[in-house]
Amino acid sequence: MAVSLNSFSSILARETPSLGASVSSPSRLALPPRAARAATVRAVTSPAASSSSNPAAGKREPRGITKPRPVSPEMQAVVGVPEIPRTQALKQIWAYIKENNLQDPENKKVIICDEKLKKIFGGKDRVGFLEIAGLISPHFL
Repeated sequence: MAVSLNSFSSILARETPSLGASVSSPSRLALPPRAARAATVRAVTSPAASSSSNPAAGKREPRGITKPRPVSPEMQAVVGVPEIPRTQALKQIWAYIKENNLQDPENKKVIICDEKLKKIFGGKDRVGFLEIAGLISPHFL
């Protein structure tokens, strides 16, 4: 009852010749060649096709936190402009903090407020850096 591996594979090969022939023959595949499929996809998703229908697609208006908003007079004293996006206001405030050396030397995550920053941060003497974004919200009109 011991059958060697060679005899088993030879029996299998004799009984299934049509299966091996149909799998290996590329003429029976119904898919188009790879290059034709790729060209079809490129034509549909090309930027030229989308830009012709909407010419201003690349130039959309800023919105959300990148849209300039009017700010309070207290905020204007720090950032220097009457209208600014939130993202730029945070950059300006951090520049002001570093320029005036207002970070706690022992813990750089804590800001020691001067008179201008106290007006923005609700009269607090010390503010954590994670609080800044929330404390400037009331100053955007």
